[in-house]
Amino acid sequence: MNIIVVDYDENWPKLFKKEAGKIREVLKYELVDIYHIGSTAVPNLMAKPIIDMMPIVKNIEVVDQFNSKMREIGYEPLGEFGMKGRRYFRKGGENRTHQVHIFQWNNTLEVKRHLAVRDYLRSHIHEATAYGKLKEQLAKEFPKDIEGYSIGKEEFVRGLEQRALEWLEEKGL
Repeated sequence: MNIIVVDYDENWPKLFKKEAGKIREVLKYELVDIYHIGSTAVPNLMAKPIIDMMPIVKNIEVVDQFNSKMREIGYEPLGEFGMKGRRYFRKGGENRTHQVHIFQWNNTLEVKRHLAVRDYLRSHIHEATAYGKLKEQLAKEFPKDIEGYSIGKEEFVRGLEQRALEWLEEKGL
């Protein structure tokens, strides 16, 4: 996988909405809500051009029944893919364009964590800028090594998640 970090693209929210509509059609009554998460959901944040989506469903076990329909709209089902309680799908294979992280409605830890980081970065421009610069530097350092790139971000992301959750708690949410 080539690791490319680019400037924010104002089309990313539109790409999310378009794909979210397709996913809504697949999941229908099982879907509670769907969120645009990850770096492409934060205005002006440099990011890999991959749209991350987080559908919230009533019952995570039922999601497996939608694998063939998700394939029909271009997604590869990968099960939990290293995270218990999640269903992960990607579109585009090694050159993916979209990632779907599905959680059950009461998996509050994961749902809250993803939304807290997104909202914190939207509200803290200096943090978003620092994160973007780190990702840009790591992409240059590890252009074909996703593991090296991920390890390089790990400490920053862990601190970011902690600050985001504390910020959310301070807001009383």
